Amino acid sequence: MVATSKTILFALLHIFFLISSHQYHPLDSLTPSEFTQIRSIVTKAYPKSTHNLTFQYVGLEEPTKQTVLSWLRNETTTNPPRQAFVVARIDHQTHEIIVDLSLQEITSKQTYNGYGYPLLTEEEQEDANKLASTYPLFVASISKRGLKLEEVVCGSFTVGWFGEERKNKRIVKMMCYYLDGTLNADMRPIEGITMTVDLDEMKIIQFRDRIIVPVPKSDGTEYRESKLKPPFRPSLKRTTVVQPDGPSFNIVGSQIRWADWEFHLSFDARAGMIISVASIYDPEKQQSRQVLYKGHVSELFVPYMDLTEEWYYRSFFDVGEYGYGLSSLPLQPLRDCPPNAVFMDAYFAQNDGMPVKMPNVFCIFERYAGDVMWRHTEATDPEKLIREVRPEVSLVVRTVSTVGNYDYINDWEFKQSGSIKVTVGLTGILEVRGTNYTHKDQIEEDVYGTLIAENTIGVRHDHFLTYRLDLDVDGDANSFVKSKLRTVRVNDHGSPRKSYWTVDSETARTESDARIKLGSEPVDLLFVNPNKKTKVGNLIGYRLVPYGVVGPLLSDDDYPQIRAAFTNYNAWVTAYNISEKWAGGLYADQSRGDDTLSVWSKRNRSIENKDIVLWYTLGFHHVPCQEDFPVMPTFNGGFELRPSNFFESNPVLKVVPPS
Repeated sequence: MVATSKTILFALLHIFFLISSHQYHPLDSLTPSEFTQIRSIVTKAYPKSTHNLTFQYVGLEEPTKQTVLSWLRNETTTNPPRQAFVVARIDHQTHEIIVDLSLQEITSKQTYNGYGYPLLTEEEQEDANKLASTYPLFVASISKRGLKLEEVVCGSFTVGWFGEERKNKRIVKMMCYYLDGTLNADMRPIEGITMTVDLDEMKIIQFRDRIIVPVPKSDGTEYRESKLKPPFRPSLKRTTVVQPDGPSFNIVGSQIRWADWEFHLSFDARAGMIISVASIYDPEKQQSRQVLYKGHVSELFVPYMDLTEEWYYRSFFDVGEYGYGLSSLPLQPLRDCPPNAVFMDAYFAQNDGMPVKMPNVFCIFERYAGDVMWRHTEATDPEKLIREVRPEVSLVVRTVSTVGNYDYINDWEFKQSGSIKVTVGLTGILEVRGTNYTHKDQIEEDVYGTLIAENTIGVRHDHFLTYRLDLDVDGDANSFVKSKLRTVRVNDHGSPRKSYWTVDSETARTESDARIKLGSEPVDLLFVNPNKKTKVGNLIGYRLVPYGVVGPLLSDDDYPQIRAAFTNYNAWVTAYNISEKWAGGLYADQSRGDDTLSVWSKRNRSIENKDIVLWYTLGFHHVPCQEDFPVMPTFNGGFELRPSNFFESNPVLKVVPPS
């Protein structure tokens, strides 16, 4: 009985600890009840009976970094206030509102009158897409093509900016597609028809039917497993992941602990996955050490290379126009994530401010794919062969954003060695243009793409993902060091060698010193803490390791590139500013490039031994091929944040492999 009572008491204390730990973290995503409170406070100030009100974005107004770090160090017993940042359209104007959830009131509000518009909501896109089916001119154009109206679906496209001096209305252009035998609508565009929709008035304000082009056939466009017909590829035998003792990670609220790592995971309607306050425990120093304060996708620029009237404007800012988080979808167990994955939900505010649950938006799992963490064979003494091998086991946090036709598989992978590997996999459906051509030999002009099937051009395009990486390497006072690898000729006769290479290192003093175009010469990019050194005198640091380098090919004076000047360099370093989150600007839709990373960097602030932020852009030039039809195999890109003299020696030397 006594033992039973002790067991019950222990269980209750354990439950209390979990509940207490779960209650609060200053960087937690907004909860459903908080979304409801925000809606109530804002609608009370702007009653829908007298105002046209929509919520375009609702996210956490995060506390200052010092406030959060003080709270984490238990230097204060007071929880930082919970606040929300709201971007709303009120009576056809953009309003910025800060709501204090502790005070239950609006503490700041202002009207935005500059260039650009806020995120599109799912509801207004759906409403716009429905307009075509009852618009007489469109109905006539569909009939003229001999198509069935009930088989037509439409999509909304942001229009960009092409030098217009006066501010445009908040508009989108509509492109329509034909089903009739397939659900792969993206592969059956109805070319030649352009409609412009005023989102505030929710009506079609322009219509043009320029040309009739054959709609690509539905043959071969099916990709659903249940609908595919033989012959099939050979089936592989089952492979599974089994962890009989359960996972090695622990999740308390939104805080994740695994091996020596600890970090916070949150969700934002615009950024999607956010990794915060990542630190790693150093057994030699017997303390947790800061690595990354906050990391997330800041913008995704996707310009298409087609100059035709229906295509030239397609230069999308997928984060700032559509929302990388809003485009997240539930992950499918055993398909998107392995059997040992744990799933987490997220919430966002819909058009009317009410919370919407996004189930299984994250999965967390340990990965072992047969990789080797380190190994060595010592054979100097043939009678005492020494072989030491350690398997690579890592922790992966995954989410998938489906922005229109593309699926982006986003992984943050934490390694026991102290590295953070960030990758994105691109898959989904190509954006294609209908054409009269059925064979490559018929093509004589530039068609801006590849003929991937009859009457189907896969249009050339780019993907540039810009990450905001607020590294705090063993503290927030850091410097950026660029090291060039330089060939040195040997001119004396002291060595039979003719050359060797050396390293010339330079610490960036201002932001202009830290704009880096990679690929032209070998360089090493380091974030260092100039105030801390290893025992042998090296500066403690983390290295940026790119996995391939791609830069923009558009001219600097091309309007899409003016808006996306933040991609002109692969890496930028700026002084920390809590308001500088979005590389393409807070209001990306129809932006003019006047509030971007490239503009902030022109302030040329001091960045030596300061709190600084690394911005890294990874890119893809996509030249479509027939293997991309009807759905693309995944291709990957990424980068790694890797310790560089951060530890005194190999941090995984004493890792005990799983038994």
